[in-house]
This record gives sequence, structure tokens and C-alpha cells, in this order.
Amino acid sequence: MATLRLRGPGRLALHLGDAHGAVLAPRQAGPSAADSGNSWSTMSFVVLVGNPKAGSRTLRVAVSAAGAVADALGVTGSPQVIDLALISPGLLLDSPGPAVQAAVQQVLDADLLLVASPTFKGSYTGLLKVFLDRLPHRALQHATALPLLVMGLPQHALAVELHLRPLLVELGATVPTPGLAVLESELDELDEVVGRWAAQVAGSLAVAAQTRKTAVAAAG
Repeated sequence: MATLRLRGPGRLALHLGDAHGAVLAPRQAGPSAADSGNSWSTMSFVVLVGNPKAGSRTLRVAVSAAGAVADALGVTGSPQVIDLALISPGLLLDSPGPAVQAAVQQVLDADLLLVASPTFKGSYTGLLKVFLDRLPHRALQHATALPLLVMGLPQHALAVELHLRPLLVELGATVPTPGLAVLESELDELDEVVGRWAAQVAGSLAVAAQTRKTAVAAAG
């Protein structure tokens, strides 16, 4: 079992486990920026990583970003991480195995979904698209999504808004905040990059959560 530990207060320890993906160990977080009444506190938070290489830099960035967002929102428990590289052999089969089925169900059950990919040819990866194509029409209509791309060139920064955001919206997700574009040259200062982004998006996510809570109460 491989372990990736991101150091510093509020960081996440990532354990690469079975074929269902990676599960985050409990965070040793400092004081949350969110108050105790935050509507995200008990909701399901899933991180989906579409890099074809297991244990990739994209995975590292996604885990760090998830930790920063979780701290800002006061999310209890640990986000669940799906590393698609671990289940990629089964994605193109007519009858996917239990690992693919479990990953699809985790995404369908997510309240908050962070979707991360490296930038390939100016867009997200085919691996990510193949997985998301398994979801039913408007499958993410009950989810709030956060798009994230890792890239080598700054001219690809708009891809997170021009390509990944529309894909998530097409699947029905609410995407109320700017996505995160992370340059490979910024990886040495990753905590600062994701921390600034989490602080920027936390307010909009809190509003989205309250809106969702109100809608669910009205429907019930």
C-alpha cells in the first residue's frame, strides 16, 4: 500500500488502497473558516481524478485542493478520492466490474464533487470523458461541482472554464465558482495556490449549499 502524505496544518494523508480508488485518512485540521452551522458539514464530498497515471501530480493537487476546500467549509469526515487510473482497464468493457460500478455510484451520491484532470491537448483527458460518459443524462443535477486542471503552459489556463466546466454543466451539476487552473511551475507553492482558491470559492459554495438545503426541504 502506497501512502502520500501532504505536510502542514490541515493537510490530507492519502492512502492508495483497493481498486475502488483512494480513501483519505482523517484530516488533522486547524480551526475551520466555516461556522458550525455550515450546510456542507455533513454532506458527501468526492474527488474524481482523471489522470491515466496512478499516484500522479494531478492526484496530489486534487487532494491538496480538497483539503483546503474542506477546511474552508467545515466539512466533517474525509473526502473520498477516486483515482481513475486504478480502474481504467474496466472502463471500456460492456459489463464493468464492481470497482467501476462502485466509483460511478460514489460520484452519483456526491453532494460536492471536485473533478481534476491534467491538460491533454488543451483539454481534459479521454480517461475522464470515458468515465463520465457512463453517467446517465443529467446525473449530477443534485451535485455542486468544482473543476480543476493541471497544466504545463499558461495559455491553457482557460481550458478549465471553456472545456471542463461545460462538461460538468452538461451533466447537470451546479458550478457556482471559478475553476482552478494550476501550472506545473506552481507545484512548489501548492498550499498557497489552493489556499487562495479555497478562500475565494468558500462563500459561493456556502450559498449553494444553503440553496440546495432549502430546495430539498421544500421538495420533502
